[in-house]
Amino acid sequence: MIRLEKNGGLWRAVIARPDKANSLTRVMLAELAAIAEAAGREEARALVLTGEGGVFSAGADLDEARAGLATDPVWERLSGAIAALPCLTVAALNGTLAGGAFGMALACDLRIAVPEAKFFYPVMKLGFLPQPSDPVRMARLVGPARAKMILMAGVKVGAAEALDWGLVDRIVASEALAATVAELTADALGADMALVGAIKRLVG
Repeated sequence: MIRLEKNGGLWRAVIARPDKANSLTRVMLAELAAIAEAAGREEARALVLTGEGGVFSAGADLDEARAGLATDPVWERLSGAIAALPCLTVAALNGTLAGGAFGMALACDLRIAVPEAKFFYPVMKLGFLPQPSDPVRMARLVGPARAKMILMAGVKVGAAEALDWGLVDRIVASEALAATVAELTADALGADMALVGAIKRLVG
């Protein structure tokens, strides 16, 4: 249910469970983490994460969440692997992003969303804590008060507001998403790997 497409230095990982709103099982999360780890070893120039259909991901598969997935360390393994990559990482948000799926998007360098996307993280309502790194990364992007609006007040943020807050970096039409990602990754794909990593480290 995770499809990996490689085109030279461009790696594209697709969450492909559209009949379940691309909700994530432990096996899927482990596979995504393994892809991110391999991208570092094999010197990918850019890693793109996206979903199949009209939703990026609804977060954890609810049955597995109730059985322990909500607190499984695999979430942190995935977001940590993405954050540690020396290449350019892009979350191509083809639709709504919810719950624990936030972690992988927050760990990316860039987040590009379609106008229909919504963003919410109802972790407190469901009786769980967010993954440890998620509130930190979210607050860096949107500030502590807006992070609390999402995590504690249960606010569902539309794409335009998410752009205004800094949660996403650009909004593009669905039909332009792939072309926009190609444009944004072109320089990294054509550059020396050491230079890509060095610039990323300088930005912090």
